[in-house]
Amino acid sequence: MSRRLLKSTAVVGSMTMLSRLLGLVRDMVMARMFGASIATDAFFVAFKIPNFMRRLFAEGAFSQAFVPVLSEYKSQREQAEVKRLVSDVTGTLGGFLFIITAIGVMSAPYIISVIGFGLADKPGAQPLASEMLRLTFPYLFFISLTALAGGVLNTYGKFAVPAFTPVFLNLCLIAAAIWLAPHMDEPIVALAWGVFFAGLVQLLFQLPFVLRLKLLGWPRWAWKDSAIQRILKLMLPAILGSSVAQINLLFDTMIAAALTAGSVTWLYYSDRLVEFPLGVFGIALATVILPSLSKNHAEKSVEEFSHTLDWALRWVFLIGSPAMTGLLVLAGPMLTTLFQYGAFAPSDVEMARLSLMAYSTGLLGFILVKVLAPGYFSRQDTKTPMKIGIKAMVVNMVLNVLFVVPMMIYAIPGAHAGLAAATAVSAFINAWMLYRGLRKAAVYMPGKGWFVLFARVIVANGLMALVIWYSAGNLARWFDMSATMRISELLMCVAAGAVSYFLILWISGVRKSDLIMRKTS
Repeated sequence: MSRRLLKSTAVVGSMTMLSRLLGLVRDMVMARMFGASIATDAFFVAFKIPNFMRRLFAEGAFSQAFVPVLSEYKSQREQAEVKRLVSDVTGTLGGFLFIITAIGVMSAPYIISVIGFGLADKPGAQPLASEMLRLTFPYLFFISLTALAGGVLNTYGKFAVPAFTPVFLNLCLIAAAIWLAPHMDEPIVALAWGVFFAGLVQLLFQLPFVLRLKLLGWPRWAWKDSAIQRILKLMLPAILGSSVAQINLLFDTMIAAALTAGSVTWLYYSDRLVEFPLGVFGIALATVILPSLSKNHAEKSVEEFSHTLDWALRWVFLIGSPAMTGLLVLAGPMLTTLFQYGAFAPSDVEMARLSLMAYSTGLLGFILVKVLAPGYFSRQDTKTPMKIGIKAMVVNMVLNVLFVVPMMIYAIPGAHAGLAAATAVSAFINAWMLYRGLRKAAVYMPGKGWFVLFARVIVANGLMALVIWYSAGNLARWFDMSATMRISELLMCVAAGAVSYFLILWISGVRKSDLIMRKTS
């Protein structure tokens, strides 16, 4: 089973990597053309709102409530009943989201006045953000239905198509920035149009693949259907439980909008770099194990359930920890190589570096939350993650005050990095509580060899950090390099770090066979 899961994770990861690489190209284009300004802060606030709700309704609560129910139908019912379930969910979710989208478009100025209250002191920022929110809000409707189609495809083992789909968001934004922006009175608004069309294109791309499974039918409003009620019952508490990190990021945006102009943008680019390994590996792994864990639970295979989760956690530490270390040490060189061109100044790199270093310390926590949460959702338990999520969110809010307010009072530069640090700490607290809950429920029992593996990974990370730090040198020299030299130097640093990390693991005795999940007897 581990080979199949690893292969599926590799497929999702490779498709996601393609999307994230294009995402970096997108961000490079945006940074070069728009820099870090009041206008970019306004766009990122306008994009953050539907994007945040997307993570709640689409990738978050909805997917984690829908997939276990769909997996149960697939295992225990006829094809016609599965098709009817998909039609019922499409009609009900689509109708609900249409209403939410209409309200969001009409209420854009009021939403911006609350979420982007810090923009009020920046001339023209709130009206500009409101104009763009009216264009970006429909993205929620399109992308949530895209997530529904993706959930169906994932349940049937078709992981590549949903993982590839986000490529279209990046292509649409790149096209809007390069070709549409120069023809607009306010160039930044072109990005909002790019978001709108990206949602539509992604939905249209997935529909033929669902049709090929013979599961695409006419949407039906079925609010009172028992399966819909089950999904809703699972979904409502999961809205908080599965998306705490996103809620924390939204709070960060609200506070950052009140800080120095550019703070929202610095946090955005830092978050984008953290999202790269999180999406390529963390979300990919979580996406693959959810259907397997749901199947294990439906078949009452307790040992297989525990083994699947244990296998996933071992890979989290093996891959997630060096990604965290690499981001921390290479924060400055990465930001310089990717974004420090045109309107994005060296001072912007210095400020974004602070928040990236803070965010990177929480990368392992972010990935652990993504992988541990399916241990609950697969058992159709969404209340426990909700309670844990609320606690972690409260901790984040308290830490925001403790970290940021003193810096604001005493005018210490880099207050935005305090927001990133608070989010990182709360992620680890969230992950610990999720882990403890699975242990108490006796559905996860760690396998043998954890202590030895953990010690080897720690040593390998420490030596890798030294290699990367020595290879990178002083950040100031990166500012004087050409783009080609920056790229070659960065690739050399990454390669040196990767080779040293895996070489040290091999020397210490870690072998491929240690990470294969063997079938229980």
